[in-house]
Amino acid sequence: MNIAIAKPKLGRDSKAFLAKKHRMFIDGKWVEAKSGQTFPVEDPATQETIGQVPAGDKADIDLAVAAARRAFEGKAWSRMLPADRAKLVWRIGDLLEKHADEFAELEALDNGKPVTNARRDDIDGSIGMFRYMSGWATRLNGETIPVSSKGNWHCYTMREPVGVVGQIIPWNFPLMMAAWKLAPALAAGCAIILKPAEQTPLTALRFGELLQEAGLPDGVVNIVTGFGETAGAALANHDGVDKVAFTGSTEVGKLIVKAAAGNLKRVSLELGGKSPAIVFPDADLDKAITGTASAIFYNQGQCCTAGSRLFAHRSIYDKVVEGMVERATKIKVGHGLDPSVELGPLVSKEQHTKVAGYIESGRKDGAAIATGGHVIGNQGYFVEPTVLTKTSRDMKVVREEIFGPVVCVQSFDDDDLEAVAKFANDTEYGLQASIWTRNLKTAHTLARKIKAGTICVNNHNYGDAAWPFGGYKQSGWGREMGKEVMENYTETKSVAINLG
Repeated sequence: MNIAIAKPKLGRDSKAFLAKKHRMFIDGKWVEAKSGQTFPVEDPATQETIGQVPAGDKADIDLAVAAARRAFEGKAWSRMLPADRAKLVWRIGDLLEKHADEFAELEALDNGKPVTNARRDDIDGSIGMFRYMSGWATRLNGETIPVSSKGNWHCYTMREPVGVVGQIIPWNFPLMMAAWKLAPALAAGCAIILKPAEQTPLTALRFGELLQEAGLPDGVVNIVTGFGETAGAALANHDGVDKVAFTGSTEVGKLIVKAAAGNLKRVSLELGGKSPAIVFPDADLDKAITGTASAIFYNQGQCCTAGSRLFAHRSIYDKVVEGMVERATKIKVGHGLDPSVELGPLVSKEQHTKVAGYIESGRKDGAAIATGGHVIGNQGYFVEPTVLTKTSRDMKVVREEIFGPVVCVQSFDDDDLEAVAKFANDTEYGLQASIWTRNLKTAHTLARKIKAGTICVNNHNYGDAAWPFGGYKQSGWGREMGKEVMENYTETKSVAINLG
């Protein structure tokens, strides 16, 4: 395994941002937490503190919600023409493109992910999200409804913004998840309180500066840094919030649902996964092995869609395992700022300990470690890309979401697609699945039978701003991206006029 842990140099703009005193963004102003408390931000590759950010809590959430309410009901935002709102959302994408390299560096430093991936996927994906969603500002149409009631009626619907929205985002794709949440909500005309993950707050704060530069009215977007159990819980519980959008673990998602019950605020959830990748004998094995390796090792396995359950037909099982081991051992591990690095550290000590614990659990339960299985070095939160074989349904590593670079490989010898779908669906999750085959009938038939919100054929971890994303079962409620996401941020109002 090729390892390079040395920390490369940062660009000038990234250095300048890190040197600032970081504050939260509330009502168009940069402010400290009411408590005056801060907490450190860590580089997960070196464990060095790279900044301090405000520890916002309920008092700060109260201020942010009040600011969002004023902005939502104020003339500057509520009366902005849809075309002007579209231009503003598009302008945000342009500004992000202008500072793309800086954001990629900050994301790699704060999260640990490879800077090359951050620039290509996270930043470009976020730019595309704002540009795509800008068009929805002028396309939120109602309908004229031909009713069957007696009399002379003119009935129609209108689409209106849901109101003040609390958005709580995770640490695995910090900027991209902010874009997924902010872009459609802004296009719909909502006002927002964004709570970034405490592990990765930096790009959200830098992004707040771009929102100011874009000309967003004060209070339309507020950014409160803090911990989930304080700031996040206060936001989910707040009676001044009309809707909460959350991306994160299923466990926390259930807490969000309970917290939202107070005023019955609307909730959308994008939660965990234990995604199957199914390789059939007729698949292009080189592409399938490369693709399924990327499915689990991309972003250090810290993806809700990670292909952590790999099923290979018995006739090709040995070749698939050999190919996965070969690719895992060739991955270059190191500091995310190194452009040649393919796998960075896990995001935190907590995650590092958790993933190492799952590997040990698999070992004790009888899984064989084909490669990997160890933490790397004494500095940073690095874990070897790990391939586990001889795994079964009753093992914790197969049932639970690991969120690390650990794949469980199992074989199947049944060509009955009903049986294949049964083991693919043998999970409480239903976020994504991938099918690797040259047979169109197999692909289409199995896609219908798998209970997951997104199905990829001969690829994994696909995403596009126009492609709806979300899960079945305990992988969440609602959809991100595509036209479907606008359901999260709008209300339908029905109007009936008696013309008789």
